[in-house]
Amino acid sequence: MDQRQLKYLTLLSEKFPTIQAVCTEIINLAAIMNLPKGTEHFMSDIHGEYHAFLHIMNNCSGVIREKIEMIFEGRLSESEQRALRTLIYYPKEKLRRLRAEGKITPKWYRETLREMIEIARVLSSKYTRSKVRKAMPKEFGYIIDELLHAQPDEDNNRQGYHERILDTIVGIQNGDEFIIALAALIKRLAVDHLHIVGDVFDRGEDPDKIIELLMNYHSLDFQWGNHDILWMGAACGSDACIANVIRNNVRYDNIRVLESGYGIPLRGLQNFAEKYYEGSSKKAMVKAINVILMKLEGQVILRHPEYEMNDRLLLDKIDREHKSITLGAHCYAMNTLEFPTVDWEHPYQLSEEEQEVVNDFHTAFMSSPRLKRHIEFLYSVGSIYLKMNDNLLFHGCVPLNEEGQMDEMNFFGQYYRGKAYFDCCERVARQAYHTGEQKHLDFMWYLWGGPKSPMCGRVVKTFERSYIDDKAAWKEPQDPYYDYLDSENTSRMILRDFGLKSDLSHIINGHTPVHASSGENPIKAEGKLIVIDGGFSKAYHKTTGIAGYTLIYNSHGMRIKAHAPFESVEKVLSENADIESRANQFEIEPYRVMVGDTDIGKNIAQQIEDLNELLDAYRDGSIAEGVEK
Repeated sequence: MDQRQLKYLTLLSEKFPTIQAVCTEIINLAAIMNLPKGTEHFMSDIHGEYHAFLHIMNNCSGVIREKIEMIFEGRLSESEQRALRTLIYYPKEKLRRLRAEGKITPKWYRETLREMIEIARVLSSKYTRSKVRKAMPKEFGYIIDELLHAQPDEDNNRQGYHERILDTIVGIQNGDEFIIALAALIKRLAVDHLHIVGDVFDRGEDPDKIIELLMNYHSLDFQWGNHDILWMGAACGSDACIANVIRNNVRYDNIRVLESGYGIPLRGLQNFAEKYYEGSSKKAMVKAINVILMKLEGQVILRHPEYEMNDRLLLDKIDREHKSITLGAHCYAMNTLEFPTVDWEHPYQLSEEEQEVVNDFHTAFMSSPRLKRHIEFLYSVGSIYLKMNDNLLFHGCVPLNEEGQMDEMNFFGQYYRGKAYFDCCERVARQAYHTGEQKHLDFMWYLWGGPKSPMCGRVVKTFERSYIDDKAAWKEPQDPYYDYLDSENTSRMILRDFGLKSDLSHIINGHTPVHASSGENPIKAEGKLIVIDGGFSKAYHKTTGIAGYTLIYNSHGMRIKAHAPFESVEKVLSENADIESRANQFEIEPYRVMVGDTDIGKNIAQQIEDLNELLDAYRDGSIAEGVEK
């Protein structure tokens, strides 16, 4: 045994000071390896749709409904099952309503508690008792643990004991609190881990509320999308990112998230816009921020010729005499020449008043404590990509060339491709937050909308959509990656570059809405690539024909659920309604996947190996046993 190994085992012995402590832990870990893997849920492109997202979190993408149907088939009617589901989804609100309707009785409490305990018992069966106990609300942990592990005995003593517990809960009027605790436990056990594959922000009204919800979730990771990185760049101090955030939210009428959500006032922009631009307050603000945005983005492009985006410098290309602009081989009519603050000799230079507006926004974004807390959360749980359980998760694309090979980019004086490029992007995204250097801040803007950004991968046509009515100019060329979505060979090439060579490996993407209503399948490349952007955002419901996907990976395989639009919490509470979700089981594992087959299992196997070495060290006298505390 070398000195480093001895030092490590000595440190490990502090946690497991005796032979028996080591043996007990090895037995425990070996048993965990033979449990079914926990259920993973994957979601993306939520885009501020808080109420729909909250409901899907509450119904665990329909899993709770499935469990209730399985457990109570032939025992509870359809209406009784619907009522039980709603109680689990929204326990506080439903209890309040049932009490007002006079429907809560001691008998109702007992029956409901028995039903909820039965659901929790089924869901807890794939976890260790220790893990289930840790998931329980502390104030009810001991009682719930007793009820979940009730065993029949010859004289029914245990049954009487548990019935007495229920009678006492009802008798001391603690039923509501117990139901709320059980509902939380059921939802906690239904989903072991949640993956958000990008884009919580923009379009919808309440991305801040979604972040708050995620901050309290028991186990999750986050792959940053282009809209997330835009807000992250804004919080780091990128003025180009800030201008895009303002434009997106003014344009989509999401003033609340800026002013009430993050304390970022729009009064300065409003006063400036109304002074220089025509139209309603909103129209004037959109016009004003559009021009500011074009100038700030132009400054970034001029600072970075390596971005190869000079074709996006368009203000200086406007033909004011003919009210037109030539883009490539086409000349397009402009719908306005309302550019009152543009100095045509220096078109990308902000006016003094524009600079004041930008400075005020910069200060507001940098000093918002709630935004800072939310962005720090995204940095702490997030990344540009994730490898987990043989799957590769990222939001947008791996930049490819026209031949379908991984493209090479030159940033920061070095060439990158594939995984190395993703790693570079992640380093710079973190440096932007910690250093605030302009080159890093500018790259955050590139990650938001650069043609070779792994979060975007398309040419963003903000100018054309704002100033040209001919929609032919609006088409946004995409990276060749999107042309190869159905190529199994391309997916396998990418997976290999990221070190994933298993036949069970998949790429899981968001970003590109799946046109389900037109028959497009989210399962691509012979099952090697899954696109899970089903259009949570209301703006995309007509495009996709659905309102979001959830990919579910459990011990039996993979299935994807397509969700119908969510109407309202009020309808759920009054009618016991639910989001209808269609499931497609597209991959069934040849054998049940156990914890030992997962990344967690690999870590456990290493722990067992280390503990066996410590056991040998105790037994051969290399390390002396201690005393258990």
